[in-house]
Amino acid sequence: MKVKAIDRGIVIDHITAGKGLEIFRKLKLKNVHFPVVLLMNVASTRYGKKDVIKVENRIDLDMEMLALMDHQLIVNIIENNVVAEKRKPSLPRHIKGLFNCENPRCISNEDPYVSSSFVRIDTEKKTYQCIYCEENVSLMDKRF
Repeated sequence: MKVKAIDRGIVIDHITAGKGLEIFRKLKLKNVHFPVVLLMNVASTRYGKKDVIKVENRIDLDMEMLALMDHQLIVNIIENNVVAEKRKPSLPRHIKGLFNCENPRCISNEDPYVSSSFVRIDTEKKTYQCIYCEENVSLMDKRF
């Protein structure tokens, strides 16, 4: 399979195999009016298999959201057929209101005026701690 190089745009590379479609949907790339390619289960020397998304245009990306979805991916900015910049998304330090605390007794689950709020405690394990009850939550299995 051959996919042509792009002159200007974005390549989201090193996506964990199987997560490419989820990221494609979250970025609403089926609604754009320029070429987009989703490659799935591509051979990777580093990971065995990976997914890749090529966008033949510059678009705004929420890097924190991308990190929450897949912390190993890399965003390549393409200018004049070459990689002009590589960006590694990083997990946000704080997350507010994105998901509920897993502790059923937490005030954020009881009081409708209190929004869930978490602080990152371990980047590698994607672990956050509730600021109200100190319950630890792993984002490894969460979908965004």
